[in-house]
Amino acid sequence: MELKQLAVKDLAFAYGQGDTIRGIEASWRQGQFVSIVGPNGAGKTTLIKCLASIYKTRQGTVELEGQPLAAIPPRERAKKIGYVPQNTAMSFPLTVMETVLLGRKPYVRWGISRKDLDLVQHILEDLQLSDMADRYVDELSGGERQKVFIARALAQQPDVLLLDEPIAALDIRHQLSVLEKVKELVRRDQKLAIMILHDLELASRYSDHIVLLRKGEIFAAGAPADVLTESHLQEVYGVKTRVEPGEYGLKITAIQPVEGA
Repeated sequence: MELKQLAVKDLAFAYGQGDTIRGIEASWRQGQFVSIVGPNGAGKTTLIKCLASIYKTRQGTVELEGQPLAAIPPRERAKKIGYVPQNTAMSFPLTVMETVLLGRKPYVRWGISRKDLDLVQHILEDLQLSDMADRYVDELSGGERQKVFIARALAQQPDVLLLDEPIAALDIRHQLSVLEKVKELVRRDQKLAIMILHDLELASRYSDHIVLLRKGEIFAAGAPADVLTESHLQEVYGVKTRVEPGEYGLKITAIQPVEGA
């Protein structure tokens, strides 16, 4: 299988006057787990929404295999990019099966087919959601609900999976469960997963590539050990840290805030 590449070229976006993100240059390929990290207000959610074509960029392009995403019709774009937002609350009652079937909308013409049902059933089994297929999503725990929305994105059969803080507010068991599943999808199905994370130790453990944002720009990008250094964390987060290699990624100990940072 030929691996597809997502490229960002000179990307900038602004809500009002002054850019929120600027000068973003990056490229990633299928089979990579990428984490976007940085302090509050660094532009992480803005960047991932630009990657998902939710926000129209002020400058620059996001391209999949050399084709600008903005030039791809929305229905076709939904077959290539799956997006899981930060807030996954349901405003109306749907079962798990119905919610995941919504991911087939880009493919549906006259109604749900047997192929659609079989695909969704396979995804539910893969994410261990089959037993709750008939339960309403708003009855589930946070971790279960997050898996449902990942399942809905997977039902689009995308090459790229974008996740905005998918483990926020989850307990550690469900955090690990979600991250392990995404990592499995990246390795087994050659997805490109790009995820916003606040937990730097988990980012170092699961990521192939980390993008560290600071004030709307890429401060550093690369392998976890090259990006999450003591000097980088002090300059970007304003915190003195001790960073040590561990069996499960980096061990990062926050020591104290840096005055004037």
